[in-house]
Amino acid sequence: MFKKILIANRGEIACRIARTARKMGIKTVAVYSDADKYGRHVKACDEAIYIGPSPAAESYLVMEKLLSACRQTGADAVHPGYGFLSERTQFAQALADEGIAFIGPNAPVVKLMGDKILANRAAKEAGVPTVPGHWDQIPSAEDCVAIAQGIGFPIMMKAAAGGGGKGIRIARDEAELKDAFRLATSEARSAFGDDRVFIEKFIEQPRHIEIQVLGDKHGNVIHLDERECSIQRRHQKVIEEAPSPFLDGATRREMGMRAVGLAKACGYDSAGTVEFIVDQRRNFFFLEMNTRLQVEHSVTEFTHNIDLVEWMIRIAAGEELTIRQEDVQPHGWSVEARVYAEDPNRKFMPSTGRLVRYREPVESEDVRIDSGVYEGGEISMFYDPMISKVTTWGRDRDSAIALMRRALDEFYINGVHHNIAFLTALMANPRFLQGRLSTAFIAEEYPDGFAPALLEPQDLDSIVAVSVLMHLRYLHRAKDVSGQMPGYGRKLPPGWVAMIAKKYYPVLVEEHAGRGSEEGFDIVRDGHTLSIRSDWVVGEPVLRCTINGQPHSFKVERVGIGYRLYHLGAEVDVIVYTKEVAELAKMMPERKPPDMSKYLVSPMPGLLQSLAVEPGERVDSGDELAIVQAMKMENILRAAQAGKVCKLHAKAGDTLSVGQIILEFE
Repeated sequence: MFKKILIANRGEIACRIARTARKMGIKTVAVYSDADKYGRHVKACDEAIYIGPSPAAESYLVMEKLLSACRQTGADAVHPGYGFLSERTQFAQALADEGIAFIGPNAPVVKLMGDKILANRAAKEAGVPTVPGHWDQIPSAEDCVAIAQGIGFPIMMKAAAGGGGKGIRIARDEAELKDAFRLATSEARSAFGDDRVFIEKFIEQPRHIEIQVLGDKHGNVIHLDERECSIQRRHQKVIEEAPSPFLDGATRREMGMRAVGLAKACGYDSAGTVEFIVDQRRNFFFLEMNTRLQVEHSVTEFTHNIDLVEWMIRIAAGEELTIRQEDVQPHGWSVEARVYAEDPNRKFMPSTGRLVRYREPVESEDVRIDSGVYEGGEISMFYDPMISKVTTWGRDRDSAIALMRRALDEFYINGVHHNIAFLTALMANPRFLQGRLSTAFIAEEYPDGFAPALLEPQDLDSIVAVSVLMHLRYLHRAKDVSGQMPGYGRKLPPGWVAMIAKKYYPVLVEEHAGRGSEEGFDIVRDGHTLSIRSDWVVGEPVLRCTINGQPHSFKVERVGIGYRLYHLGAEVDVIVYTKEVAELAKMMPERKPPDMSKYLVSPMPGLLQSLAVEPGERVDSGDELAIVQAMKMENILRAAQAGKVCKLHAKAGDTLSVGQIILEFE
C-alpha cells in the first residue's frame, strides 16, 4: 500500500480524498495556489506545497510543478480528483515515467476515452449504441454547416477533449450553428488546450443517466448501477440521484452489461463512469466515458455502502476486487444537490466574494456534506463556482427528498449569492417529485430564471409568526442590554403588523413564558392562533421552531430595519411595525431605481474577453456587443434594442465586477 498520496486538486474533492486516505492510514500532500493559500484542503492534509499563481493554467494545470511537489515530499502516488489533470494522458504517463502511481486508470485508456471522437468509435466497436453524428475534426464553420445539414437539426457541438459541460453548444439552425462553432472551439481551447469539436444529433427531451463501473488490474469489472443526472443547467449537473426513477429492471441490466463490456474492451482499471443519453422510450446511447471520480459519486456510495475513493487507491496499488457482480445489492434512495456561488434571481450569474457567514447542516448517518470552504474564506473567479455538495439517503425517493429539503433549509451562506433557495424549490417542484425529468427540465420549468415561489397560505402563516418572534426577540435583547424596551416603556403593545411584499398583515400577540424551546408567543391572525415556540437567540442564522406543534426550520438574517427569511425555496423580506407606524409606512413614497437602459453592464464578475463594437457604431436588437468569460464559461452579451454606441467604459482584458458599465448608448 502507498505511504504518501499527493492530491493534485483543491476544494471539496481534495478534502474528500484526504478523509479516506486518513482512514486508511496513508499520509497526504496538498498543493495550493495563491488563491488557496488558506484553503480548507491545505489544512486537511499532512503536508502542503505551493505551486504558483491563482490561474489554474499557472498552477494546478502545470504538470512539472506537481511532479516537483511529488519529488519534494516523496509521494509515491497521486490522486487527481476530478477536473484539472484528472483526464490528461500526459500527466498519467509522466507519473509512470517517474515511478509514481496514478490513482486512476492506465494512461492508454485515459487517452482513448479522453478523446471523445475515439471514445465514440470504441463504444460502437464494443456494441454500445451511439448517437448519430460526425466523429472527425471539423476545420471550419462552413464545414460545420454542411455536416449539420446532413445529420439534421437540432445538433449538439462538443469539444473532443471536453468534460464538465465545457465546450458544449446546441444549435437549432444555421445562424445559431456559426456562433456555436466559434464559442465551442474557443471554450475548448481555453479549458483543454485543444480546440477540436465534433457534432452529434441532439435528442429532444433526453435523460442523462450514467453507470458507475469499477475495474481492477486483474481483469475484473463490475457496475454499481446507475445515477440519474438529468437536472442540469448549461450542461452542468445540479441534482443527481440513485437509482433513476425512470429505468426498469431490464433497461438497468442492459445498460450495466454494456458499460461493463466497454470497460473490459478497453482494459479499464479504476473507478469510472459510462454516461448515456436515454430517450423517452428508454432507448439509450453512449455519451462519453469519464475516466475519473465523478462529483456525484456520493449517491452511489450511500446506496451501495462502498467507499469509491478507497477502492481507487486499492486498485492503483494492485489489489484485486473482492466484490463480484452478484454481491451488488443497492438499497434505499440517495439524492445529491450542488450548492453553487451564483445568483438564481439574475439568470444564475456567477458570484464571487467572501463567505461572511457559513453554516452547514448537521451531518448524520443519512446526511453528508462535502465542502472545501469555510467561514471567512473567499470564492474566487479562478475556479468552478461549486461551494459544497449535500447528499441525503432515505428508504425511498420521497423520504430522501424530504430530508434534502430540511438540510437545505438549515444551510446558511452570507457574503456571496448562492442557489440554495433554487435547490429547495426544485425539491418541491411537482414535476420533479413525479420523476418526470429531462436535461431540459430547468430551462422548461424556469424559462425566465428563478424567482422565489409564491407563498401558500400555510407558508404565509409561518413566515408571519417567525418574523414577529424575531422582532420581539430583538426588542427583548435591547431591554436586556439597556434595561428598557425602546419606545414602549416596560411592556410591549399587543398589536403588530407584518409587511410582506408590500402587503400588511395585522396580528395580536400574547407572550408565552417558558424555558428553552418552550418559550415563545401565541399570535392571532385572521381569527386563528399560531403558537410558535423556539429557543432561537438573536444572531443565530438558523431558526428552528414549532408552529402549532409542527417543526419548521428557517434561515434568517437582519436586513436594515427588517428581516430576510429563507424557507422551502422562498426568499422573503419582512418588516414588523406597530399598528401606528404601519399606517405611516403606507404613505411613504416608493423609491424608483435609476434608469440604466442606455448602458451595457456586466451581469457577472469576470474577464472582458472581447468587444464587438466601436464608438459611433449602430447596432440592432440581438447584435453581439461583448463576450465575458466567468467560471470557465464564455457568455455573449447582446443588444436589447437598436441604438448607437457613444462610449466604451471598458476594454478587452479588463476584470469586471457585477453591474460594472461596459459601454454606453446615445
